[in-house]
Amino acid sequence: MNSDAQRELIPRDATLRLIGALDDMKAKLLDAAEQWQLLDETGHVPATPSYADLLQQAADAQVLSRDVVRMTAEFARTAHSTNRAGSAVLAHLATAATMSSHAAPYFAETAERALSLPRSFSPTDRHHRENRMVIDHATARAYLRRTSESLRDAVKDLDAHLGFHRFFPAPSRRESPAPAPTRPSARHR
Repeated sequence: MNSDAQRELIPRDATLRLIGALDDMKAKLLDAAEQWQLLDETGHVPATPSYADLLQQAADAQVLSRDVVRMTAEFARTAHSTNRAGSAVLAHLATAATMSSHAAPYFAETAERALSLPRSFSPTDRHHRENRMVIDHATARAYLRRTSESLRDAVKDLDAHLGFHRFFPAPSRRESPAPAPTRPSARHR
């Protein structure tokens, strides 16, 4: 393998750190998508959904998005983001950043609609507002899952990239040269 191909490698330690960070973020996103529920045990919108709880979901989604965007920006600043493997990873991270940024507004819309439920003028009006809440909340959770999928795809690319490292010997520390063998003296006695 030539040195050009070796320059294309993202350092192994950096790759492993990034995989760990992406796996952690992916788990947080999936956990949020599963844990943040709107419907009660019977599958209906509660009579009085908690505005505070729903708004907290929006705030927490904003924090998750900020972390995804920060990780994406940090990777984009590295020299590795411009090589073949890095640009594929960056594309997945860019998608994740976009998807994550869409979740919080949908959670916020859900919370806002929760405030309007008591002001419903008719059962039909309430039913319409509840349906809109369900759709907004489901959309927000879907954005979290799609963000997680993009991070998963970035990890897959990084895992595949680690396979290329086996073609290149790990740089070893220079050992001190062995002492030259002693030569017999040129003079004979």
